[in-house]
Amino acid sequence: MSRNERGVYIDPSGKKTFVPLENNPAVFTELIQSLGVSPQLVFYDIYSLSDPDLLALVPKPVHALIFITPADVYHRVRETDAGTKDLTYSGSGDQEPVIWFKQTIGHAVCNGSAREFITPGSTLDKLLREATPLEPLPRAEVLYNSDELEKAHMAVALKGDSVAPLAAEPNGYHFISFVQGKDGRLYELEGSWDGPIDRGVMGSGEDVMGEKALDAGIRRFVKAAEGNMEMSMIALCTKPEDE
Repeated sequence: MSRNERGVYIDPSGKKTFVPLENNPAVFTELIQSLGVSPQLVFYDIYSLSDPDLLALVPKPVHALIFITPADVYHRVRETDAGTKDLTYSGSGDQEPVIWFKQTIGHAVCNGSAREFITPGSTLDKLLREATPLEPLPRAEVLYNSDELEKAHMAVALKGDSVAPLAAEPNGYHFISFVQGKDGRLYELEGSWDGPIDRGVMGSGEDVMGEKALDAGIRRFVKAAEGNMEMSMIALCTKPEDE
């Protein structure tokens, strides 16, 4: 079986491209736990951003959100954002409020309170220790060159409820993660932008599913979608003891 069939495509120039994962809680949970995140952290579907009964289905605390949006909606929001696709961010080290990667899953589990659930000595722990001191470009190389990350991705790339595209196919969607920084601010993290986007101070006592965080983050995309429902959201949460 070729690497392309298993979820990774190597183009003629040698560049590696991963199959986009389905934004499915089971798929992402399996991936993060295979990389060394505690079974205490689990992803859950978010079915509504306004219905109290549906919001109550998402366990607290919520450590991070992963959101997938169509390209046209993404670009409408980005038109109002300061910044560029050209890399300008140069942050590195333990003093960063967030650690920013050119890769979405790393954003969700390597920032904020979720970081406390990474098993010492695991693949993710080793990647984090190696990548944290580095600036963005060499940090991205750590992920790009990780055989362990590639194997873990390939193990789940073809799972989910829909047919996975080939890695070589153009991807018309953007994965975005929302996390709380060490400084108590909401950050939007997406690998094709110029660095982490500071969305402001979060509400007192709120997590990333708080009203202030939702208004500053995901709801901007929902408004820009103008009824387009081709988007999905999952939340990284602490698994309830009775589940």
